[in-house]
Amino acid sequence: MSIEIPTNMEEVAMKVAQQQVRGNNITVDQVIQTAIQETMQALLDNAFDGHYDEVKWQDQSLVVIDFMGELVGQATSETSLVDEFKSNADQLTDRLAQATEQIVGGR
Repeated sequence: MSIEIPTNMEEVAMKVAQQQVRGNNITVDQVIQTAIQETMQALLDNAFDGHYDEVKWQDQSLVVIDFMGELVGQATSETSLVDEFKSNADQLTDRLAQATEQIVGGR
């Protein structure tokens, strides 16, 4: 993972403050959404040894689109991925890693 991707709420708060100092109006939820998406993208890129699939938000879920534009997997939550991050970011990262393994293993 990149040091630029927040992995907990303390790092999210630091990222929000950093962006606000630079004049960017950004919310905690926006930073969390980006962190979740970038985390799953990094997990996929690592698993495939390169960037082949694209992780995107679709409603409240993350979807994985292959290079042909086909949906190959997704990560969802009973509540919301953002709320899961807020309550336990490490547990969410583990779930994203498991979802990534299923997507990669199913191909």
